[in-house]
Parts: sequence; C-alpha cells; structure tokens
Amino acid sequence: MNAQVAYDHEAELTTVLERCNAAARDYNIPSKSELPEGYIGTLGHFPVYFPEEIVHAAKLLPVNILGGGNKLELKYADARMGSFICSICRSTTELGLNGTLGDMAGFVTHPICDAAKHLAGIWARNLPDQLSQILYLPQNVNSPGAARYIASEYQRLRGEIEKKIGHTIDDEAIRNSIQIYNVNRRLLRELYRIRRDEPWKVSCTEAYLLMRARTRIPCEEHNALLSRALDAIRHRSLPAQDKPRIVFVGGFCEQPPIEMLEAMDDNCYIVDDDLLVGLRWFTEDVPETGDPIWALAESYIVRSEASPVQHDENKPKEGYLLDMVKNAKADGAILTAAKFCEPGLDEQIAWSKHFDAENIPYLVLEFEEKMTSFEQMAMQVETFAESLLFAIA
Repeated sequence: MNAQVAYDHEAELTTVLERCNAAARDYNIPSKSELPEGYIGTLGHFPVYFPEEIVHAAKLLPVNILGGGNKLELKYADARMGSFICSICRSTTELGLNGTLGDMAGFVTHPICDAAKHLAGIWARNLPDQLSQILYLPQNVNSPGAARYIASEYQRLRGEIEKKIGHTIDDEAIRNSIQIYNVNRRLLRELYRIRRDEPWKVSCTEAYLLMRARTRIPCEEHNALLSRALDAIRHRSLPAQDKPRIVFVGGFCEQPPIEMLEAMDDNCYIVDDDLLVGLRWFTEDVPETGDPIWALAESYIVRSEASPVQHDENKPKEGYLLDMVKNAKADGAILTAAKFCEPGLDEQIAWSKHFDAENIPYLVLEFEEKMTSFEQMAMQVETFAESLLFAIA
C-alpha cells in the first residue's frame, strides 16, 4: 500500500505565482489563433474602472491596458505627446503605434484626466480599423440622474460593440458574466482580508501579481488561480516579523514598478492599498437578477470603492483614506502619486494636510512606471519604517 504524499501548499502557491507573474508582465495581445476557447477577440480598456462584464458577454477578452512598464523604449509616442504627459498614457500610445496592440477589436478610454480622454482621438486617427470609444462615467455620482446616465452610457457602448462584432449581446449573457465576476470579486476581497489580518502570510507583491494576472487572462481562469492560491496562503505557517503596518495609496491608474513594491515589502507590511482598484471596484456583489445593465450602473454608485477619479460627497477623499488606515489598523501610510498624474497629485495634497491634522505618520513618494533605480526610494521607506517602529515601541 502506497503512503499518501503530503500536499505541498508552498509549491502550489509558487506554481500559481509563476503563472500570474508571466501574465502580469506580458504586454502582448493574443492573436485570434491564440485566444482561449470561447473567445472571438480582445478589447482593450484604460484604467481605472471599466464594466468588463459587457465585453466578456460579447465573447471578447477584456484586456486592461496598463502601459508598457519599465522595459519599453518609446519611438513613436513622443512625436504625438508632450514630455509633461504621464508615463502610462505615453507608453499605452506607444504600444498602439508599434503594433503590440494591433490585434485588438477596439480600445476604450475614460475622461479621468485630460491626457486619458485624448487617447481615444489618437487611437481613432492612427488605428482606424479598431473601435475607439470614450466611456463617459459621471464625475458627480450624487446627481439624481447619475445611475440612469451610466446605464445609457453602458447601453451605448454595448451597441457600439455589437456593431463591431456583428451580433447582439443579450441580457442573459451579461447576467452570466456578472456571476463569474462576482466570484472574482469575492476571492479578491478574501485576499485583501488575509493581508489585513495576517499580512505575514502574503506580501503586497505576491497579492499584486495574483490580482494583476486578471488584466491578461479570462476571468474564469483567474478565479481558478485565485482559489488555488488562497487555499495555499491559508495553510502558510510563516512567522510574523517586526514590521510596521502601512497603507499604500496612489496606484489607482498608472502602476508602480514591481521592484518598488518589493522594496516596500522588505521593510513594511502593506496591509491595504488602492492598486488596481478598478478590478475590485465593487464592495459587494452586483445583483445577478433583473436588468444587468441597471445592476452594473447602480452598483457603480452604491457598491463602489472610493477613488480619486470619482467625486462622491458620501466618500470624501480625506475620509476614505482615514477609514482605510483605521480598518487595517495601520501605523502609517505611504502617499504616492505617479509623475504628472493630475488626480493623484491633487489627492496627495489633500491627504497630507488631513494626516497632519490627524497626527498620522506618512511618507510622500513619487513614482513612474518606467523607473529603473530604486535605491534611494528603498532607503526612504526603510527610514520611515524604522521611525514608526521606534514610535510604537
């Protein structure tokens, strides 16, 4: 009789992380022959939030275009954009112009800032065969007509996609997609719960790679990977270290390099953040019955996370960050903004003033996706972490 082999949870987590790391670092778009079974094409969208369920129901693979990272050489974008434009807009344009995103059926951006809004015009002029759209989400979500307006925008986008792919997207298909994405949102909420309650079990970098993989793979596959990873993480028996608990904000649109997250992990437990907040925009499940477009539109307002790109008097910018710090039992915060990011820099000023008034320790940093040197930043984070440890000792 064969002895039962013990299940190696750490090896399982390593396997999942390797798959997620490969997906997270892949900036290419699959050709039609490379698409997962059941998909007929891809549709790209710019951060922060996008209703991927509508695209998923059309049998298109939603791809979150997060720029080109710190390995991309800009050859074409600089001729069409000023040097004062944020890196993610310039590198996204470069990926479109150099052919990397040429196989997409279309690209949708949002008016979260002037630079992002104008990407649609650049796309339409230079990639005329692709659908190029701006999804106008309301800045003032407290207006009585906000939900109706969002629903009309979703229906408009639905119609444009239907014309592009040549078939209708029925309500039942969208409801099925909502169910799949609800599973994903529950898994991500559990991942973040573990990070708050037992941060020594999963680092910020590991959690980020697990989450970012969804920007390049089908939600169904991502659900399976997250389920495997969470089971392995729960079984981890790593010891807690003497590190301060930190909330990190500023990664809602342009993404910090992974090396920057690793530098923070070396010195802190990042117990909450706004990295890729659009992937976990909803704090509760979207209703799975009734009109699916209305369910998505209403959820954008009443079930959504706070963000610098959404102005909601029920979620003031100072209040929601303070809630993050308190709910995560954090010792301080790292307030970052991407270089030339208008929404991020605006928030950074407001957050700093509020934390000064509340006497909450914080560190202000600036990043850019194309950064390649992290020694100085790592030293700043290490010094900040040590000052917190002395303060709470």
